[in-house]
Order: sequence, then structure tokens, then C-alpha cells
Amino acid sequence: MLRPSLPTFAVLCLSASLGACASSRLDAPRTRAPQAALETVPALPSGTVTAAPLAPPPGVAASPDAPPPPGPQAALSPATPTVIPEPVTPPAPPPPVVATGRAAVVGSWDARDATGANCKVTLSSAPALDLYKASASGCPNKDLARVSAWDFRDGEVYLYQPGGTVAARLRQGGAGLEGALTKSGAGLALNR
Repeated sequence: MLRPSLPTFAVLCLSASLGACASSRLDAPRTRAPQAALETVPALPSGTVTAAPLAPPPGVAASPDAPPPPGPQAALSPATPTVIPEPVTPPAPPPPVVATGRAAVVGSWDARDATGANCKVTLSSAPALDLYKASASGCPNKDLARVSAWDFRDGEVYLYQPGGTVAARLRQGGAGLEGALTKSGAGLALNR
């Protein structure tokens, strides 16, 4: 009678036990997931896939024809793994953030009136009663030179003179603010 070697006997026992486990799982009735459930699951990105042959157990040659491993280093890394690169699709850039509202207009502006004259207008975040502080420097236009407060309402910037007179109304447009001086109706543009 032939006696199987110890490794062969161990493989046979392991196969039998795994076969017994697998057969009970295969006997269970199969159910399919509804098609709608499959469509709602988003695909997840996977990592890099590597492939390499498995090393034989320590002390056992892979096959009778295979040469024995050259040393302990070979048992740790039997072959150089082959790296299969995954196609990289860069994520779509987020939409640009366009600042709007009161916080977007706070700061120093270069003002240019209809005559082409330039000056500086500063819109502060410091409160002044129910408005915010503002200042103008170097403005040849007398109405613009007297600006002392500002407010943002209904998408418009209002520039005020002392006493509450509206000096100008501006809307956000392009790279800055565009509007007109209230008294003369002349165009006014504020840019950073």
C-alpha cells in the first residue's frame, strides 16, 4: 500500500475541509439585487494592482524541475512584482468662488470717474451707526471726495456723504464695482 507524503496528506485534508465549507454556502438560494440598487452605488477608485508569483513553502521546491532557491533572500522576494498602473483621471476642478456681498467689497479701491480722474476709496468693515466707515483721498470730484460711509443693500454698494446724502450707487460687475454718481449721473468705476 502506498502511503502519501506528509505535505500531500495535508493538502488533501485541507481540500476536503474547504470543499465541505464551500458546498454548504453554494446550497443557499441565490438572490439578485434589484437593478436600481446596482445603479445607485458609486464606483470607488482602486489602488495600484501588483502581480507576482507566489513563493513555495519554506523547504519545498516549486516543482521537481525547479532549482532550489539561492538563499534566504529569495524566500522573501521570489520574483520582482509586475506593477500594472491604473489609469489616472484627475478630478474635475471645483467651480471658481466668486465673492459677493458686503465682505467682498471691504478694502481699498481705485476709483475712476467719467472724466478719467483717479483717486482712492476705502470701504472699512468698522461700523458707523447703521452704516460702515469709508474714506476717499485725492478725489478731484467734490461729491466723491466727501464720502464718509457706505452700505451694501440689495446687491448694491451705496456711498454716503456726511448727513446721509447718497453720493454714488454701484453694482458688482466684471472685476470691480460699476455705477454712477447720484447728483450728476456721471459714471463711476471702482477697481482693486
